Amino acid sequence: MKTILMCSDGSAFADGIYRYGAWFARHFQAKAEVLYVTDIRSQKLVSTGNFTGSIGLGASDQLLTDLVNLEHEKAKLNNQRARLILQHAEEMLKAEGLSDVALINKTGFLVDQLHDFEADADMVVLGKRGEAAEFASGHLGANIDRIVRSSTKPCLVTPQSFAPIEKLLVAYDGSPTGKRILSFLVDSAEGFKDIDIHLLTVAKSDTAPPTELESAQATLQQAGLSSTTTVLSGDPETVISDYIDKNQISLLMMGAYGHSRIRHLVIGSTTVQLLRSVQVPVLLFR
Repeated sequence: MKTILMCSDGSAFADGIYRYGAWFARHFQAKAEVLYVTDIRSQKLVSTGNFTGSIGLGASDQLLTDLVNLEHEKAKLNNQRARLILQHAEEMLKAEGLSDVALINKTGFLVDQLHDFEADADMVVLGKRGEAAEFASGHLGANIDRIVRSSTKPCLVTPQSFAPIEKLLVAYDGSPTGKRILSFLVDSAEGFKDIDIHLLTVAKSDTAPPTELESAQATLQQAGLSSTTTVLSGDPETVISDYIDKNQISLLMMGAYGHSRIRHLVIGSTTVQLLRSVQVPVLLFR
């Protein structure tokens, strides 16, 4: 892992983005990048159409002058806001022990800009919710769905508060996406060697561990990673959420699009509900 791309909007969830991003950057000796995208809708100049027929020539000219001046002031404030947000991000990341930090400010839409930068990143980090967090406590951020659907890289969705990552849960179903999660762990084994890894399969009944789960454990063991395996039955959302609480899990890894009973993940019922309900970061793979 060489580059961690953190997408920030300066909201209350931003500090969680920086701290979790810094954790991964430290453990994998990766470069940290912070991307802040100024929404193009806040930069758009007002229409300068002809108002003379409705309010008179002199009033129309004065109104257009005032509106243009207002838009220039808005542009200045947006630029100042971007500088302050990125400055705070840099201060936070350096306080977390990072020295190699790149700050990026673009104007447009985050989903569109993301494609230009994620190509060189190994992980994308974004907050569970954004600027309207205080107004919609039960909802996900507006960009989560589109980013996870469109991104080709693992996406780490972070909560507002940070907690050290000590226990990792992999929701494993033997699918190609599940195998990509194993490959990610194997390729990053050095950074996960001190993490308590749990492999959980949600099956139709509590049976002996299926061959796929045993094989997954063996794959991790060959990379020097020890893990425990568990098979539980029930509703995937409830089983996974309860397992996280009972075992004090601090990071969940799962497929963004699943297999069998864990199909329809992002943005289908299971993943949406888990992202809303769990208070740990979720690393999603496609």
